[in-house]
Amino acid sequence: MLEIVGLTGGWGPTIVVEDVSLSVAAGETLAIIGRNGVGKSTLLEILTGRARRASGAVRVAGVGLSSARTFERSAAGIGYVPQEREVFPSLTVRENLRVARRPGPWTEERLFHLFPSLANRAKNLAWQLSGGEQQMLSIARALHGDPRVLLMDEPTEGLAPVVVERLMDAVRAITAEKSLAVVIVEQRVDIVLEIAGRCVVMDRGRIVHEASASALRDEPSRLVELIGLD
Repeated sequence: MLEIVGLTGGWGPTIVVEDVSLSVAAGETLAIIGRNGVGKSTLLEILTGRARRASGAVRVAGVGLSSARTFERSAAGIGYVPQEREVFPSLTVRENLRVARRPGPWTEERLFHLFPSLANRAKNLAWQLSGGEQQMLSIARALHGDPRVLLMDEPTEGLAPVVVERLMDAVRAITAEKSLAVVIVEQRVDIVLEIAGRCVVMDRGRIVHEASASALRDEPSRLVELIGLD
């Protein structure tokens, strides 16, 4: 569903991601892990068209998007949950969802079932939500756009443990359906390796290791070697 070939790019003249190639099948969940500052988030930003692509190819369902603009990538099936959430603070929960709405299986009713706290606050302005609720809204908004590929950047960042568990229960429900190609960048390696089927490790803008998530879970010493986990 998602294919990246030799992708190189970054911000302005600065190259952050270099010669990255990977593919993610429909129904597969891929985790991208690594130390801070190695290019994980920038890779997602290049895929969405928000950061500069210097070379390489991006395809979704066989359709080339390498030179497509951000809204064209969204229309082609890339849904994005940014690290900073980026909900519209002056719009209500329901209005935030309607901004992104496209026909598809992720109806408002279904999203409110997935995130009951959003249903309870549907008429609240987004700035009135807690950090966890804003993250749920960001995910729900991406799904409401009927994506084929869902990119999630650090979905648990800054959230309390009880909120993280509630949020990840929803993410597990999304990935369990096997209908989307899901790519998750996450610093909480313990959590993401429980959800993903496959994992890649990035260092200095490149993919340096690839393995099944279960293999990395079973080799904590290898994880320490790859990304310096304590």
